[in-house]
Amino acid sequence: MKITFIGGGNMAVALIGGLRKQGYSAAGIQVVEPVAEAREKLTEAFGVRCTPAVDTAALNCVVLVLAVKPQQMKEALAPMAGKLSGQLVVSIAAGLRLADIARWLGGHRRIVRTMPNTPALIGTGITGLYADPSVDFEGRATAEKILGAVGRNIWIEDEAMMDAVTAISGSGPAYVFYFIEALEAAAKNLGFDAEAARLLAVETFLGAAKLAESSPEAVALLRSRVTSKGGTTEAALNAFDANGIAAAIERGVQAANARGRELGDILGQD
Repeated sequence: MKITFIGGGNMAVALIGGLRKQGYSAAGIQVVEPVAEAREKLTEAFGVRCTPAVDTAALNCVVLVLAVKPQQMKEALAPMAGKLSGQLVVSIAAGLRLADIARWLGGHRRIVRTMPNTPALIGTGITGLYADPSVDFEGRATAEKILGAVGRNIWIEDEAMMDAVTAISGSGPAYVFYFIEALEAAAKNLGFDAEAARLLAVETFLGAAKLAESSPEAVALLRSRVTSKGGTTEAALNAFDANGIAAAIERGVQAANARGRELGDILGQD
C-alpha cells in the first residue's frame, strides 16, 4: 500500500514516524512538500521520497493523506482535481467538511475526514474519524490503521459531530494545559520553586488521568473518593463550584463547537 502525504508538517511527521515504528516501509511513503528544508528533514529522518509538487508518482498511491493547513487546502488540491481514480483520501485538516474537499477534488468522494489532536506528536493522541458512505470496510480499516499509528481512534457516524470532536479532543489539550498552568501558578504562590511547582502539577495530572483510564468506575466516583467530608479537597471543590468553574468549562466547549461550525462555513467557500 503506497501512501502519499500532501504536506509535511508536524502531524504528517508524527504519522510517518508512527507508521515507520510499526514497520511500514519507507519505500511505500512519499510526501509532497514545497519547503525545501522540510523535504530535507523528512528524507533524512525517514528515508521517504519527497517532491515539491504533485507529480505522476505522487498520485500513484492507494492513500492520499491531506496534511496541509485548512486555509491552504483548496489551492493544494487544485492539481489533483479530476485526476483521482479510486484512492482513499484521508483529511486531517480541522474544520474542512467532506463535501467541500470532494468538490475541490472534482467530485471524488472516497474520503475519510479525521480530527487528531496534538498528543499524536508523541503517539498518545485520540482521533475522531468520519467516512463518506462510499468508503467501504477496507477503506475505513486503512484510515484507522494510519491514524492508529499515533494513538487511539473513535468513529463518528454523523459528520456534524466532527465540530464537537474538535471542541472536546482537538482543542482539549489546550484546556488541560490551561488547568496545569493554573495549578502550577497556585503552587508557586504557596511557596514552591518553579521546578517543584511544575513537577507537582504535571505529575498530578498525569497520575489522575492514568487512574481514570485504568479504572472501570465513573470519574465522578473517583473524584468523590478523594473528597473527604470537611477536608481540604472538599474546600477546594466548593470554591470551584462557587466560582462556576464547571459551567465555565461547558461554555468554553460550546463556544469552540460553535466556532468550528463557523470556520467550516468560511473555509468551505469557493
